[in-house]
Amino acid sequence: MANQRIRDLIWRPNILAKRARTVAAAGFAIFLFALSFLYDSRTKTDLGSDKASTDLVPLTLLRNAHQKGAFCLDGSVPGYHFQKGWRLVQYSSVMFVSPKNCTRFFKLYQTSYSIFRDLSRDPLQNPDFFSWNKVKIRYCDGGSFAGNPESEFKNGTKLFFRGQLIWKALMDQLLSVGLSDARQALLSGCSAGALATLIHCDDFRKFLPVADVKCLSDAGFFLNAKDIAGKRTIEAFYHDVVHLQGITASLKRDCVKKLEPSKCFFPQEFISSIETPVFLVNPAYDFWQIQNILVPVASDPHGMWSKCKLNIKYCSPTQVEVLQGYRDLLLKALTEYQQTKDRGMFINSCYVHCQTWMTQTWHAPNSPRINNKTIAESVGDWYFNRAAKHIQIDCPYPCNPTCYNIDFTR
Repeated sequence: MANQRIRDLIWRPNILAKRARTVAAAGFAIFLFALSFLYDSRTKTDLGSDKASTDLVPLTLLRNAHQKGAFCLDGSVPGYHFQKGWRLVQYSSVMFVSPKNCTRFFKLYQTSYSIFRDLSRDPLQNPDFFSWNKVKIRYCDGGSFAGNPESEFKNGTKLFFRGQLIWKALMDQLLSVGLSDARQALLSGCSAGALATLIHCDDFRKFLPVADVKCLSDAGFFLNAKDIAGKRTIEAFYHDVVHLQGITASLKRDCVKKLEPSKCFFPQEFISSIETPVFLVNPAYDFWQIQNILVPVASDPHGMWSKCKLNIKYCSPTQVEVLQGYRDLLLKALTEYQQTKDRGMFINSCYVHCQTWMTQTWHAPNSPRINNKTIAESVGDWYFNRAAKHIQIDCPYPCNPTCYNIDFTR
């Protein structure tokens, strides 16, 4: 799913690969050493300022990728970025439904380094997780790490749908270099990465049977809803993604037995069956969903929603009423989820998409709040069991003055 920092989330597979391998070897001991300080390091304040969290972190390539058949969409080798300090972060940005879009993906978004702007190492900006180790798995498969090679083209088109193999191979490598010693772990992602988090949440827990494992999904609860023209645009899109990339094999079996497989790509159909504790962060007025699910361009040929989609302040009373209806659908879809044990939720009334990976929306003096708590405080209370209630649902727009609303007119 597209977002404003997509260039930071996609890696270039060729240039500097040799250097990345060298750095990966040098960082091996650091990775193991950092894990040994998982428990008491959160009490220390000498881990550096936020400037350290914005340093360039080199790419570590997957070992034995060829032997395991774990390739990115274009056949290059997957990788991840490790920053000392444990939190597994799985970011994603785009899904692909056609060979043309798949090829364009690697031409537009290329980088061999990553900047860890998110989850600061400053305890003032990230009070509960500032000292955790971070691993950013680079998104390079276009299908939320759920594709399978059985559906790859047989007509000479060199595209690889190996998301599930990438996930398994990277986890094997991380476990071999120290993740297996972790006693606390949080699998997280935003947008399509948040969907990947939900799909692989229980699997991640199985890799760490003695650890306290939980999952945080940020802006990944995509609704299977009709658009303003009454069409099921997103359902058709998901159908193409699932069948193009052979994702059915990676979906919840109990769901696939009951529904057409592509419907099981929507979290509302399988989230209640996830056994691992899950926390959902989702804006009730997710701009990606409004722009692509509720009001796709094809369903607004005269551009009546153009200004509204650029800035929620420009929405007419009638349009706001439609947005309120979309919010109602979200809350209805989450009714059963709220009753499940160990679940958390932060549903605010902001016009935004991902919120956990920017300090200004995660935890800052002007961050969005519900009941006077930031997202970071709510997630921390849930993860460390500090509060009896972990369900935070905002009042309808425009009630919350703390909201960070995206303005696309700037």
